[in-house]
Amino acid sequence: MPSTVLNMKEIWAIILAAGESKRMKVPKMLLPFNGKTMIEMVIDNVIRSEVFHILVVLGSYRDEILGSISDLPVNHCYNENYREGMLSSVQCGFRNISADFEAVLVFPGDQPFIEPEVINLIIKAYRESGYGIIVPVYDKKRGHPVLIDRRYAEEIQSLEENLGLRSLLKLHHTDVLEVKTDSPGILKDFDTKEDYQNELNKSK
Repeated sequence: MPSTVLNMKEIWAIILAAGESKRMKVPKMLLPFNGKTMIEMVIDNVIRSEVFHILVVLGSYRDEILGSISDLPVNHCYNENYREGMLSSVQCGFRNISADFEAVLVFPGDQPFIEPEVINLIIKAYRESGYGIIVPVYDKKRGHPVLIDRRYAEEIQSLEENLGLRSLLKLHHTDVLEVKTDSPGILKDFDTKEDYQNELNKSK
């Protein structure tokens, strides 16, 4: 599966920030972390990586989140179908990035501890391996972000919501490369107030 060497600027990040935060019961993207909101931390980590183009997919709490990120160097789009689930936001993101992209890194907006070094490691693996899907792994568990080559852009639009993006990885498992990391941040997300409070307690 050979691949040409890519220009860094051709790789996009899609950050998913459209969810309803049902279990959290508050807009978790706006929860404060170290003087920033959660979504700002996610964006900041991407900005400090080798990714040059960022698209934030908005849905629920669109105006509030947009107000938080309006001064940051990112693009954004609105997913009218955000209630259908995460895949609909991934599909919205792919429809709204530059047509000449080479690959996309998909980030959940509630994972603020994905370090720039991990992002760069994934990009390096993509450029050097020729694989079309790169997945970071910590402690034998797959995490985020997942890098997807443009060859799968059209197919992503036809995936079923109930199966999600994972179905793409299963269908093309021979084109998936797992990259080992020493970063638990690729697994850490926030679904409940307890998750958030526990993390705040750790930082005290």
